[in-house]
Amino acid sequence: MKLKTLMMGAVATLAMAPAAFAERGADGQVNVILWQAPSTMNPYLSSGTKDIIAASMSLEPLANFDPTGKVVARLAAEVPSLENGGIAEDLKSVTWKLQPGLKWSDGSALTAADVVFTANYCMDPKGGCAQLAKFEGIEKVEAVDDLTVKVSFAAPRPDPFSAFVGGQSPILQKAQFEKCIGEAAPTCTEQNFGPIGTGPFKVVEFRTNDVISYAANGEYRDPAKPAFATLTIKGGGDAAAAARSVLETGEFDYAWNTQLAPDVIQGMEAKGLGKLSVAFGTLVERMVVNLSDPSVDLPEGERSTIKHPHPILSDAKVRKALSIAIDRQLLAEVGYGQAGKPTCNVVPAPEAWASDNTACLTQDMDGARKLLDEAGWVPGSDGIREKDGKRLKLVFQTSVNAVRQDFQALIKQWWQEIGVETELKTIDGSVFFGSDAGSPDTLQRFYADIEMYANFFEGNNAEPYLAKNTCDKAPGPDNQWQGENTSRYCDPEYDKLVGELGAIVDPVERGAMGKRMNDMVTKDSDAIIPLIYRGTASAHANSLGGVQLNAWDTELWNVADWHRVK
Repeated sequence: MKLKTLMMGAVATLAMAPAAFAERGADGQVNVILWQAPSTMNPYLSSGTKDIIAASMSLEPLANFDPTGKVVARLAAEVPSLENGGIAEDLKSVTWKLQPGLKWSDGSALTAADVVFTANYCMDPKGGCAQLAKFEGIEKVEAVDDLTVKVSFAAPRPDPFSAFVGGQSPILQKAQFEKCIGEAAPTCTEQNFGPIGTGPFKVVEFRTNDVISYAANGEYRDPAKPAFATLTIKGGGDAAAAARSVLETGEFDYAWNTQLAPDVIQGMEAKGLGKLSVAFGTLVERMVVNLSDPSVDLPEGERSTIKHPHPILSDAKVRKALSIAIDRQLLAEVGYGQAGKPTCNVVPAPEAWASDNTACLTQDMDGARKLLDEAGWVPGSDGIREKDGKRLKLVFQTSVNAVRQDFQALIKQWWQEIGVETELKTIDGSVFFGSDAGSPDTLQRFYADIEMYANFFEGNNAEPYLAKNTCDKAPGPDNQWQGENTSRYCDPEYDKLVGELGAIVDPVERGAMGKRMNDMVTKDSDAIIPLIYRGTASAHANSLGGVQLNAWDTELWNVADWHRVK
């Protein structure tokens, strides 16, 4: 009974938006700016939020997470449950029923074969799927009939809403992508830049790291939607310019991720053209420690790979010193105001999964110096520590962003005070969060010692998110640098717990295990150094109706309901 109550609490039906328009395309053009420009329309080849958002205009999952974190049907006829028989009594399978009559934008029918293909596409070991953790524990995916898909798990799965749920795991058309399996996946430029979808818009033109043009999908299942005939996503620039283009000039209707200081936003909102919306989900600004060696002295293909431990950061005392030297409260005040809270957790929510780990919230400079002393790093004549003739120097990289550059400057200063020399590196967000396996500057390649960015998980089940930190998901040439474990953290005990977590049914025990795993990658190892629990913040014009900011899924999840306020 407890499990049935849990499953019912995690599911809701999708509320219909008020009827604000009666004819598809009647409201003309809508303009969106993503200052981190999309580099692909295939979310299975990129973990970048910008790419997932761009793809979500066209590609859809079987179900989404709504703004409260509950599961709502999308392409599925209903959300599977124990009550409707969609979730097996032994919890080892979930059966999805597709809505009848669904069509791809090219007019062909969506069938269960497309869902099965999508699973095989991502689970191919040579494909470098960026969302592989979504498919953790799946034994097989099979088509029962044209409208029925059965997902079987290797062990009981109390929360089966991972694969095909949320914007990170949409359905690909088999006919379009069937020649793009495995090593061929990143070579299919036409498919990756122009996927055929079932969503409200279809891709007309994709210019990587620049502009994406969409038109209303004439095959979309609701004949009155979308209200806009065309949609343009413009990429590039910075957060300030993006926010200004909505709040001050009115050039754009929606600006994603307006990561700016509170006083800057308030000044822009004073113009009266738009407003900033903030929603808290699971987004955490963090620093990731490279546990592998990024040295240029290593052969290409071996730099930043799990086979070469980091010569400095493999020492847990050094990592801990770097963490406790940071004043997270000051960072929150400087960068986010009410839209950010200092945190020591990489899983900040839901409450059942959030650890009571708070030790890092107190800055401890003396403690940091003591740890470095114990690790054998001795201050030199200029205050920078040395050991065995080597200076304690680190390269700290992140994307170009005013708030992140402020954070870099403050952290560099604190680390200087404990004897650490820091070289700051900034990379254009379109490149840093990009999907180019050949680029040396992506967050997955990680040719630096420390990097900073934000990440989140969809819905209220942290299991797939925690599964990203297993040994086999470390980026490298074998997975085309698309692995999700960017720190290269590798602990057999952690990998074991990932398997055990998938078999735990009791929600209290699941939360407790999740807290333990959170602590393993944060306070116990400092492989990940959480900084700020961030609200998702974006700006939209007062003339744009239907916007529902969603911090639990892809942010523009309900773009089909957007309309022009007359």
